[in-house]
This record gives sequence, structure tokens and C-alpha cells, in this order.
Amino acid sequence: MPILQYKCPECGKEFEELVKKFDEEVKCPVCKAVAARCYSGKMFSATGAQQKHCSGNCKTCGGCH
Repeated sequence: MPILQYKCPECGKEFEELVKKFDEEVKCPVCKAVAARCYSGKMFSATGAQQKHCSGNCKTCGGCH
């Protein structure tokens, strides 16, 4: 189970959450709005090569597979 970073679009609260799945809906602990996933650090493909324009949204990107 991964620990992912989130940011609430309503109140701006940034937090980490332990989730069972990467696409699990997470709510803000302050205002209970649905939080958006944050991406920080460098993104790498499955081959170890750093991606130049990785959005972090693996559902729409075929470069890491």
C-alpha cells in the first residue's frame, strides 16, 4: 500500500495518505472535499530513463509501460 501526496483544491491543505490503490478517491481531512493527487520529484520510466514531459498520470501516458 503506497503513501501518496495530495492537495485539496478547496482549502489548499497538503497531506499524505496511505491508500490501497493508486486511483482511490481521497478526501481532505479538513474540509472533506475530494483531494487531487500531487506529484513531486523526478519521474522515471520502467527502463530507468528520466521522462522529459511526464504528467504523472499513468492512465493517459504510454511512455512508462
